[in-house]
Amino acid sequence: MTDHIQYDDAAKALKLLDQRLLPCREETFECRTTEDIVYALQTMVVRGAPAIGVTAAYGCHLAALEVLAETGGEGDWKKKLETKLEIIADARPTAVNLRWAVVRLKDTWDGMPEASLDDVAAVWLEMARQIQQDDIESCKAIGRFGGALFEDGDSVMTHCNAGALATAGYGTALGVIRGAIEQGKNIHVIANETRPFLQGARLTAYELHKDGIPVTIACDNACALLMKKGMVQRVVVGADRITANGDAVNKIGTYGVAVLARQHGIPFYVAAPLSTIDRDTPTGDDVPIEDRTPREVTHVGDVQICPTDVPVYNFAFDPTPNELITAIITERGVLKAPYSESIQKAFEEAGL
Repeated sequence: MTDHIQYDDAAKALKLLDQRLLPCREETFECRTTEDIVYALQTMVVRGAPAIGVTAAYGCHLAALEVLAETGGEGDWKKKLETKLEIIADARPTAVNLRWAVVRLKDTWDGMPEASLDDVAAVWLEMARQIQQDDIESCKAIGRFGGALFEDGDSVMTHCNAGALATAGYGTALGVIRGAIEQGKNIHVIANETRPFLQGARLTAYELHKDGIPVTIACDNACALLMKKGMVQRVVVGADRITANGDAVNKIGTYGVAVLARQHGIPFYVAAPLSTIDRDTPTGDDVPIEDRTPREVTHVGDVQICPTDVPVYNFAFDPTPNELITAIITERGVLKAPYSESIQKAFEEAGL
């Protein structure tokens, strides 16, 4: 599945599969402006750290086209473009790939001071396409490394959606599952529903079922019982940000799953590309945690399920301490504790 993020050259638009409507409807949301990109990011049309990064990269290109239409490439176009880039980078606070992509494109622009706005827009389009392709290749490498850690017949629990829909294609956590299957192993997936936005029930189950991979949905609060009954042999999740010490910030509830996995002696893996590792942030406790609209908790679709005017906690992510993580699976290999050292080594070997 790689067609959920497509750039239409003729229309000069980014076409996104609207993940808010899955699994019942498959509709496309078109982004033509900075405002469209920010809306898509903030309302969960697109979500998942790598997919957010790819979307942001195309968003920078669209921002350049927008400024070109406004200024003709004359006057203070550089200031206008910088403002739009910052708006994109600030769209969501937790997933590090968002700002990573914007900074990467901005750094390239800084290295071409004499370039016209037309040139900048053209270079950024090619960079966005390369980031998209690189992410697919990274996920396949993650799948190969991670798949080798699984045994034939494993039942694997995952939390949220870290599959093709959360990336440019193939997936991180689900990429590991796909990698194991491609290595000839029979794998069954338990997809935690992942309240309140139900990414596991709606998205993980959707794409695995579509690909013919055995999957069963479980309520979030069934995790402990399933583990106690011996129905889970591995846990693998993605991450929206991994900090310098190896703490993993992922969808709310991940920390609890990790605690339960430790209690029951079950390996707990985090799968993510190096672009998700933020070496500038020391620990998971230093990461800003997005507090989303209460409506995601008080309603399922248009149906209200909570009393009116009762306060809601809707933190979207939680940090899982590195001591609960068996290994971090990246495109450069499997990283083990002490993570501060293995992370640094992986970046050095990658020349980053």
